[in-house]
Amino acid sequence: MEAAFTVYNDFMSYSSGVYYHKTGGVLGGHAVKILGWGHDATTGLDYWICANSWNTTWGEKGYFKIKVGDCGIDGQVTAGTAKKGGVKPPSIVQ
Repeated sequence: MEAAFTVYNDFMSYSSGVYYHKTGGVLGGHAVKILGWGHDATTGLDYWICANSWNTTWGEKGYFKIKVGDCGIDGQVTAGTAKKGGVKPPSIVQ
């Protein structure tokens, strides 16, 4: 699944755990891949597991966890399903 969410200043300093917006202004929007979900027993938070496109030195080796529903992420998700038999290529017009 692909998702978009609002990025705030505090997201830039994320390094581990479950991110949720606490402080800082809006920096803009960002698109990521949602790969899965989980529950953090320590904090009690449900989260999405996401792949970021910045690099592997950011966050948890390029991945992060974001609280379900935070920063508008739940309202900006898109996914698709494959059609049985595959997709027909477009006709080539010459």
